[in-house]
Amino acid sequence: MFGPSSPLIENYLRKARFWHMATIGRACKLDPKLISALIERWRHETHTFHLPCGECTITLEDVHLQLRLPVDGYAVTESASSTDWGAVCYELLGVILDNINGGQIEMGWLRDIFPKPDNDSIELERLRYARAYILEMIGGYLMSDLS
Repeated sequence: MFGPSSPLIENYLRKARFWHMATIGRACKLDPKLISALIERWRHETHTFHLPCGECTITLEDVHLQLRLPVDGYAVTESASSTDWGAVCYELLGVILDNINGGQIEMGWLRDIFPKPDNDSIELERLRYARAYILEMIGGYLMSDLS
């Protein structure tokens, strides 16, 4: 479903400030061995990489500088433990998944439900596709409304 984004949803991605995220990796090749080595050195308890030269952590500023992602704006701080995820899913995507696990949804479901928009698709279909595209990018956690 989610290779390069459709030009028909570019404005929605820009509005949600996800355009840069959608374009990451287009001009670079990821090295699976390097990624595996970094994963092996990551320590979840301390949120650092343990390298031969010492500990290394990635800061928000590093993310901003390396990926050119915007890091200003409001933080997401609201608790979502008692949220009705079916209602949120319906409000944002127009459909409800039968199996929502604590705000997580299955990526295969997104791919099956949301075909890439074409020139005949209406604005609501494009908006919902953009939301599904963002969900795929961030790993399936329900997000705030783009509106």
